[in-house]
Amino acid sequence: MPALYVGLMSGTSLDGVDTVLVDFASESPNTLATLWQPYPDSLRQQALALQAPRLNEIHDAALLANLLARIYGDAVLALLAKADVPSSEIAAIGCHGQTIRHQPASGYTIQLNNPALLAELTGISVIADFRSRDIAAGGQGAPLVPAFHASVFGNPHSRRTILNLGGIANLTTLIPGQAVTGFDCGPGNLLMDAWIEQNQGHRHDEDGRWAASGQTLPALLDSLLADPFFAANPPKSCGRDEFNLSWLAQHLAGSERTEDVQATLLEFTAITVTQAITRWCSNPEEVFVCGGGAHNGALMARLGQLLINCRVASTDFLSLSPDWVEAVAFAWLARQTLNGKTGNLPEVTGASGARILGAIYPA
Repeated sequence: MPALYVGLMSGTSLDGVDTVLVDFASESPNTLATLWQPYPDSLRQQALALQAPRLNEIHDAALLANLLARIYGDAVLALLAKADVPSSEIAAIGCHGQTIRHQPASGYTIQLNNPALLAELTGISVIADFRSRDIAAGGQGAPLVPAFHASVFGNPHSRRTILNLGGIANLTTLIPGQAVTGFDCGPGNLLMDAWIEQNQGHRHDEDGRWAASGQTLPALLDSLLADPFFAANPPKSCGRDEFNLSWLAQHLAGSERTEDVQATLLEFTAITVTQAITRWCSNPEEVFVCGGGAHNGALMARLGQLLINCRVASTDFLSLSPDWVEAVAFAWLARQTLNGKTGNLPEVTGASGARILGAIYPA
């Protein structure tokens, strides 16, 4: 079977699609090419609107799924052209899709995509819908990346935690001789990105500079931390369904300086991550960070101050850029599927057992 796979990841941040070409011929995945394609503003607004019930949402969701498939297809073909690799050499595309609802307690999760159309557009087999089988087996359907983290980042001589700071933050604990554990620990960049976009029109807080210009509001921070999600035991997962600007508004008096709210949201992310690591991650010696939050200097510095007994660094140190970890993970999950191997970890998601994930759409 060919060793080349494409991974596609478009996450909670709704900023665009990460596309990677990965060679699995050796023990460690080799990233041959990468491409990031931003979402048009109109697409972002459509996806955000579908986070809540609305008139004609089934029709709108189907049209958005078609649009996403065309964007994904363009990204794949551009990536292969960049790498000068023909589509015939690709075993499969692993495509996460765009999450618009995540309701594992109700027995479903929805990642918009049209994998049949994507297979037609690219001439490559597509593996999609990775989360549904885990939920069918009683799991949360998330996070799925810990199995990949264990495969790629595990070290028999080091107690490690992998922290993914995307829109949602999740943790993977890699302790030699112990079962891998992992869970969503709360908002990563989601609330900070939403707040700065609402108040300043920027997609994200570059290097955390706006947050650094404000002051943490202790009363607001305490109110945010009181949400029951943070006291709940793993396995657990979350998304925009739980944490969004409407949720934040319930905790605001309305008289706060906007930069102070941003500073508090950064502290909120840092504190929830630190508390989760301290409580559930078995005293790691090293914390390696991936996702967009790895580029937020203010947030990384604060994590370094709070996690005083850990080395805090980006996954660059482990020879995989923090920007591409999740996309490579979905290429790896696609490979697991085609090889008939399981992709979830029941200890992480709470599923009743390990399962082969995803649906295959042949070329």
